Amino acid sequence: MRTSVLRTLPRRTSTAGTRRGFASESAPDRKVAILGAAGGIGQPLSLLMKLNPLVSRLALYDIAGTPGVAADVSHINTRSEILGYAGEEQLGKALEGADVVIIPAGVPRKPGMTRDDLFNINAGIVKSLCTAIAKYCPHALVNVISNPVNSTVPIASEVFKKAGTYDEKRLFGVTTLDVVRAKTFYAGKAKVSVADVNVPVVGGHAGVTILPLFSQATPSANLSSEDIEALTKRTQDGGTEVVEAKAGKGSATLSMAYAGAIFADACLKGLNGVPDVVECSFVQSTVTDLPFFASKVRLGKNGVEQVLGLGALSDYEKEGLEALKPELKSSIEKGIKFANA
Repeated sequence: MRTSVLRTLPRRTSTAGTRRGFASESAPDRKVAILGAAGGIGQPLSLLMKLNPLVSRLALYDIAGTPGVAADVSHINTRSEILGYAGEEQLGKALEGADVVIIPAGVPRKPGMTRDDLFNINAGIVKSLCTAIAKYCPHALVNVISNPVNSTVPIASEVFKKAGTYDEKRLFGVTTLDVVRAKTFYAGKAKVSVADVNVPVVGGHAGVTILPLFSQATPSANLSSEDIEALTKRTQDGGTEVVEAKAGKGSATLSMAYAGAIFADACLKGLNGVPDVVECSFVQSTVTDLPFFASKVRLGKNGVEQVLGLGALSDYEKEGLEALKPELKSSIEKGIKFANA
């Protein structure tokens, strides 16, 4: 889980009009589409994906504002060709031939809002976008960022089932920000280099459904149970921390864009046959008795190669696992019910 989109970037680039620094000749052509590219997450995500040399074509789609974002990002001297699309009539063109589709579309959280408050708006957006994905790029890997992920991923699965295109290996809820936060907070408390830290985060992607497995963190540190509880709570409340700090002017957009770019990079590496690419993600799963669950996933040429188990849990984590199940089950069922209404 230590892949980084920034580590795929060249150390040196030529300023004399050549691109010798980019290993583009050896990388296969890959098209990535970002749906919601003009938004708070979409814009920095578009920038980060433009920096990724594994991307040959980057399609930026939103209901409005995308031509400006596309023009801006297109001036960056990296491999990918940028294509901007605005309005529903251009959605099909944005999606055609996509290998990976990233969906940050929707409204952000505001102070006092829970992820469930976002449901009615974002659920409809995801349903409509996934209907188009089923039609125009049914074999793409779909990375769902739009919250509440615990419900929007089940919605996407139901849409694809109805269209006859569902492949559970190709649908992902992006929970990478929970991992990014857990790594950062753990490194700070354990006083170790964050670059060396790994922390699996399982469960879901909202509040108590987020379960960081600090007992499995590496490098190991002898933290007290109070420290572990505080780190767990901070990881679970990380989104709220940012919403409150921005005082009504936004949510976690920049860190989410970074996390989204990390996970998309892992998907691209998997598609390209890089071995042992492992990230946590919210996927169809038999790890627990719930139909969807976030855990470590090995990525490969068809998406999910293997959903990995939870490993040994501490007593505190076992309690957390049982405590999260009712809320996660309810959120999954809410998504399925919405999709079939």
